[in-house]
Amino acid sequence: MEGGLVNPNKAADPGLIYDMGTEDYIKYLCAVGYNTSAISQLVGQTTACSMVKPSVLDVNLPSITIPNLRENITLTRSVTNVGPVNSVYKANIDPPPGISVVVTPETLVFNSTIKTISFTVAVSTTHQVNTGYYFGSLTWTDGEHLVTSPISVRTQIIQYYTDGN
Repeated sequence: MEGGLVNPNKAADPGLIYDMGTEDYIKYLCAVGYNTSAISQLVGQTTACSMVKPSVLDVNLPSITIPNLRENITLTRSVTNVGPVNSVYKANIDPPPGISVVVTPETLVFNSTIKTISFTVAVSTTHQVNTGYYFGSLTWTDGEHLVTSPISVRTQIIQYYTDGN
């Protein structure tokens, strides 16, 4: 999709997808504070959230939004190859201004046995004050496909508290 226009040919041959299954949605519900009883009722089976609360930032969405960046943060994403079996994708990062973005690994190598690969995105800020949102992107390319994830980051060095007055 570019500028709100859908290109059905590109949509039919995306190259990579950010796939999500039931477990991903359960982790998301745990991350946003739903209790296990509510989640179990929703999914129709007994479910338990892990002892360590998952981060909502690790939900396997193609977009990356960090609303309150104070310290360095690392999040994880996974992509599944739905294009040619033996594909190699390289990361191209256009970081938001004043934000460092490092992707590991920088190259994803798919073959007949490796169809899904996880990668990490380490994000840090050089801003010394609170900012509005700054925008950039991460694009995976194999020379034919461009799989772009928008990145939005807001630095929040100083937290504001109200005392109710």
